[in-house]
Amino acid sequence: MKYKFLLFGILLSSLLNAQAFRNYSNEFLNIGVDAAALGMGKAVVATTNNVNASYWNPAGLVGIEDYQGSLMHSSYFAGIANYNHAAFAMPIDKESAIGISVIRFGVDDILNTTALIDNDGNIDFNRISLFSAADYAFNFSYARNLIFKDLKLGVNAKLIRRIIGDFAASWGFGFDVGLQFERNSWKFGIMARDITTTYNSWAIDEEEFESIRNAIPGQNQELPETTEITKPKVQLGVAKDFKIGRFFNLQSEFDLNIRFEQTNDIFSSKIASIDPALGLQLDYEKLVYLRLGVGNFQYTTEFDNSKSLSTQPNFGVGFNYKGIQVDYALTNIGSVGNALFSNIFSITFDYTFFRR
Repeated sequence: MKYKFLLFGILLSSLLNAQAFRNYSNEFLNIGVDAAALGMGKAVVATTNNVNASYWNPAGLVGIEDYQGSLMHSSYFAGIANYNHAAFAMPIDKESAIGISVIRFGVDDILNTTALIDNDGNIDFNRISLFSAADYAFNFSYARNLIFKDLKLGVNAKLIRRIIGDFAASWGFGFDVGLQFERNSWKFGIMARDITTTYNSWAIDEEEFESIRNAIPGQNQELPETTEITKPKVQLGVAKDFKIGRFFNLQSEFDLNIRFEQTNDIFSSKIASIDPALGLQLDYEKLVYLRLGVGNFQYTTEFDNSKSLSTQPNFGVGFNYKGIQVDYALTNIGSVGNALFSNIFSITFDYTFFRR
């Protein structure tokens, strides 16, 4: 319950302090989808080539040969927040493909205590209500081979819906563009998210706002900004495949995640910040997979104002049988406290197998 009170406060605070340009806007879209990709530390922008490429790099959709579908579930903060993803993709012809996906990140059954104390100063627990804070993203993807050999282009159009109970709601719209290039056993990828910036327009319920206006004297006296703009981000990747013996294959990828702002990333300046990520995937005849990944290199400030470098290791396994691939990932392994661990499950269906 204490987590829900905390999350409620964070949600209201982030809304009430909204600015037109925000360093952290629509952050739920940066969590990632697909346990296979998350097990590799999100270092997949150059190698993604199935239905989940709609999220990581839509150019990879060209790699699918038939109908594909994907489902994913993960939980955060000891199960208080739930993150779900569903996607479908299909080829149009030998040169192009389309995909559609939906993401929901939500915290349900949050306690609304704004009416806990009545006008006479009495505490009445019957006046407590419940609400949900949920973020939705709908992706519409198109990919095709270009005239140059081994060069693929993909585009996402995304529609965003964010709801904080009856307090506020917003609509947003933006574009992503991705490229992939392959030569011999080397693969390269680039994904530009929110390339035109993503614009969110908020509608705030003024009656609900009045209920919290005087909760803290001198605070929340004016309506917050009703627009926010998400800055572009770029992910660069290079990958190489290795053959190990007769039955094993190793896929390795190194990525650079670039934000055009100053953050706590390991490489940071006023112009841009860079967070590297490394992912490895070992498979046995494309049937069994073992994955390792590391990323999210951040400087954290301790209580004595000293700084330390933290990182996020990840681990994953997968099984592929008769067109059905089941994947599991354990992320945030190095964090202190079980509430920060994330167990992620996903399943991918490939209809190609059933046509054989």
